[in-house]
Amino acid sequence: MRSTDIRTGIAAVRNLGILAHVDAGKTTVTERILYLTGETHRRGEVHEGTTVTDCHPQERERGITISAAAVSCAWNGHRINLVDTPGHVDFADEVERSLRVLDGAVAVFDAVAGVEPQSESVWRQADRHGVPRIAFVNKLDRAGADLDATVAAIRERLHPAPLAVHLPIGRESGFTGVVDLLTMRALTWDGGPDGDDLRHGPVPDGLRAEAGRRRALLEEAVAGLHPAALEEFVEHSALSTATLAAALRDLTRSGEAVVVLCGSAYRNRGIETLLDAVTAYLPSPLDVPAVRGAGQAGEEERAADPEGPLTALVFRVNVTASGRLTCLRLYAGTLRKGDTVLDAGTGRTERIARIMRVQADHVELETAVAGDIVAVAGVKAARTGTTLCAPGAPLVLEPAVTAAPVVTVAVEARRSVDTERLAVALARLAEEDPSLVVRTDPETGQRVLSGLGELHLEVAVERIRRSLGCEVTVGRPQVAHRETVRSGVTGHVHRHVKQEGGAGQFAHVVLDVAPPAGPAGQEEGEGFVFASTVTGGRVPTEYVRAVEAGCRDALAEGPLGGHPVTGLRVVLTDGATHPKDSSELAFRTAGRLALREALRACRMVLLEPVAEVTVTVPQEAVGGVLGDLAARRGRVRGSGPARPRAAVWVYGRAPPLRPLSRPPDPGGPLTALYERILRADPG
Repeated sequence: MRSTDIRTGIAAVRNLGILAHVDAGKTTVTERILYLTGETHRRGEVHEGTTVTDCHPQERERGITISAAAVSCAWNGHRINLVDTPGHVDFADEVERSLRVLDGAVAVFDAVAGVEPQSESVWRQADRHGVPRIAFVNKLDRAGADLDATVAAIRERLHPAPLAVHLPIGRESGFTGVVDLLTMRALTWDGGPDGDDLRHGPVPDGLRAEAGRRRALLEEAVAGLHPAALEEFVEHSALSTATLAAALRDLTRSGEAVVVLCGSAYRNRGIETLLDAVTAYLPSPLDVPAVRGAGQAGEEERAADPEGPLTALVFRVNVTASGRLTCLRLYAGTLRKGDTVLDAGTGRTERIARIMRVQADHVELETAVAGDIVAVAGVKAARTGTTLCAPGAPLVLEPAVTAAPVVTVAVEARRSVDTERLAVALARLAEEDPSLVVRTDPETGQRVLSGLGELHLEVAVERIRRSLGCEVTVGRPQVAHRETVRSGVTGHVHRHVKQEGGAGQFAHVVLDVAPPAGPAGQEEGEGFVFASTVTGGRVPTEYVRAVEAGCRDALAEGPLGGHPVTGLRVVLTDGATHPKDSSELAFRTAGRLALREALRACRMVLLEPVAEVTVTVPQEAVGGVLGDLAARRGRVRGSGPARPRAAVWVYGRAPPLRPLSRPPDPGGPLTALYERILRADPG
């Protein structure tokens, strides 16, 4: 194939994700896209456990998406690589890793519930990655569905400029189609309750005036945001369909506005128009900025050029008993079966045994070029966030940021013979999901598993049980606390002297320890500041770096309960060396021991993570829930009537911390209460 043909193919690629709150209909939208594009011949249903993307047993049993699943399909000459992301807060890191490699996204909203807490969370994640979005308001066939209320909530709570291009035909159970405000044509879906047949026709008489009014409002809104559209609007007091479509594309890709469509995925209504909007408005790999990374000569750019040096980022690893599957996003170059690639982080080379078109739980053999999302076999050591590149042109791309764990459990095998198998299973889990952290408690010898929530850990433990075929014992969930300095000490002196024959170890350091200048409670790794005021060369620069490394070692365990320490400033004010016995190892040891001693002399406080909780319950249960929240030291900011909805809670990727005024609540986290409500009223 000629190079120009390949670049034309790249322009027809769309890499996008489906983002939404849990139960908004992400997986159903994905299933209808696969069915409509001919990739599947039967519509999968979440409640039946027959969906393609929810391919793991736990996903089908629970009826939720746990792992981001990638599928591929074709529509009107375009190749669409689609990632169905989880909607539950405990799996927000899956969304983060997916957004790192996507060029666009479809945000799905429930027409009854509107903008929900996790909708805001994933929207902010997409904002951080600069991913353009279009909005799809789903479930317009349900009682209480309201497109206008959802659009108003998008404007008020997410703060983009929502541009609705559809006017619904019919309400609730009578919803049968939409008026396309660009073409001013009616699109209706016939064929019974499944609405398989799309028909184009004139706007119904009863909606002509309303459709005209909304078209005029759409033109005015677009003209106010797009300079070229404004010129035409000033001259003609209207916008042509071509100008309006081009302006919508520019505004979507720049992030200044979001196009809003509507439909009912379960009834197969609105999927064709959604696919048309994806291909028309969302960018191709050629439309996004060139990827930047650290190369041999400093920062470098790699454009989506199939003739350029290979550059790919690993965003998912799936380890099974039959082998290892690595999912890649290719940013530049061409990848062929049998190629040797370089792990830019470790310098290790890997051989590509197979290249497969990602298709959730089944794949097909393909050759990959820039802009593709594929799975490869044969890569043995690459982890999530690893950059694979051409051996002669190394480049390291920035990986997705992994959230710090907030809940911990101890996991043990019931039979001693399964101990080693359990260790292997835990290591495999941590390799697939970087937000799971496995460590061994130095005092008890227990293996400790940390994650982003109780459901996150529950799913992980169940996977271990199924993979091992044996029972494991799980301890009670514990909140991941932190320790910080409330008031510090100055002039703490520590002399490290060790002599056992031959060259010894000598280091003398003087430290000041205090809270940081900014607010305490930052995420671990962001709340530690080290500085040196030593003059006259009393402590050489290389030894100063060793003291800092030793202080960072000491942050792993605080004096109150062995929790990680955050939110402090350490200043090396003085020190001394020995002409023979001083070394970097000696000063690193001195820094670690000195800070441990200084922390014991400081006034320390225990921190706990703070979650923002949104609860919706029947009116008769409000008093009991408010009392329970108050008993758990919850602060109620307000209450009022809302649409019927199950209880949910949301906290950001790095939850804020607050001082713990009393020992941890023996009743456990709030999760149990709200999971009971969720089971009683699943929405």
